[in-house]
Amino acid sequence: MASCVRVWLNRTYAENVFFMDQLRRNPSDRAVEIHATHGDPDSPVLAAADTAELEPEGLSPAAYVEYALAQCARRGIDVFVPRLHQGAIVAHRAEFEAAGTALLAPPPEAVAVFHDKVIAYEAVQAIGVPVPPWWRVRSADELVHAVDELEAHGHRACFKPASGAGGVGYRVITRAPFSLTQLNGFPSPYVPLELVLEAVRQAEEPVDWLVMPVLGQPEVSVDCLTGPDNRLRLAVGRTKNGRRRGFTLHEQWLEPARRIAEGFGLHHLSNIQFRMFGERPVLMDVNTRPAGGLHQLSLCGVNVPWAAVRLALGDDPGEMFPPFLGQDYSVVSGPRPLRPVPVSQRGTDLPADLPTPALSGVPASAGPAVPAGSRAAAGSGQVRAAAADAVAGGPAWGTHHR
Repeated sequence: MASCVRVWLNRTYAENVFFMDQLRRNPSDRAVEIHATHGDPDSPVLAAADTAELEPEGLSPAAYVEYALAQCARRGIDVFVPRLHQGAIVAHRAEFEAAGTALLAPPPEAVAVFHDKVIAYEAVQAIGVPVPPWWRVRSADELVHAVDELEAHGHRACFKPASGAGGVGYRVITRAPFSLTQLNGFPSPYVPLELVLEAVRQAEEPVDWLVMPVLGQPEVSVDCLTGPDNRLRLAVGRTKNGRRRGFTLHEQWLEPARRIAEGFGLHHLSNIQFRMFGERPVLMDVNTRPAGGLHQLSLCGVNVPWAAVRLALGDDPGEMFPPFLGQDYSVVSGPRPLRPVPVSQRGTDLPADLPTPALSGVPASAGPAVPAGSRAAAGSGQVRAAAADAVAGGPAWGTHHR
């Protein structure tokens, strides 16, 4: 009988409770035990795991690597899926392998390229993948220039951090003055330009933003599984147009995603996002980690988390095709149980000189539940050269690209 596979997810998104569910319901009928760590004792992933611990706060990337190596040795981790401090962790891949742990993550060169969106846009442009016009902005004057240029060409401007994940920090610029319009109804991403400029001028440090046009729908997130040989094993697009979600295998989305995943060596799981700029798809973002919505591909008859774990363990699943594309769907919230952590164990209430307590490895049988955001289910030489140039020097700020 095959041995149990021990998988660790560190400080990951709440949606990855479904990633964990799929590992346990794998088609190989292989036993899987899941270890989870997080900084929030009320994270649903802690309750969904077989064993769980609170992570220490305030560790530098180097200190976190030491913590992670100790976790892998103590817990007998076979596969580590790092999200927090991914770049620092993959730079020590050899040390994790020596401890018997495979990293389900790309090599450090790939992580470095896509950590900074400006470097990423420069790099993918070099291999012919279209991107929207963009400006790197660090001052109020640069922001005004970028917004003026976009509006002169009939576009609405938006900005987001040059590095970051998800929609954190995304805002849309409006010329309308602040009024009750901004205070009525639900919070909106729209912010008046004058308020943004005032905040930038009063900030103690320069901002580091990417300013670009608001892109059109549909949004297509291509989930990719790529082997260490830089060959794609699976690519499926998840479409989003308002509330309606669906799936696509159209080459206008898969071809540029394949070029990026294979060309830059995005080994294991990555997520490559596109939107429309006029009549053509352009790159929006590249995530060097599993997407929170990856589990939705189960509606197409594939268990991608398990295929990725197999690949990390050297058991190559080969080229995969979804047997069918699931019907269109929507996403809804649903309850997930939490661990019954006493108030005295919550990290915010711990004295500074006490170690962070470990959480019980036994899932709660009953207790409070909260909505957890659950959801229905170019040549390689040219590419590597572009990536190396981008990481080494990076583009000059304020450069405009079309």
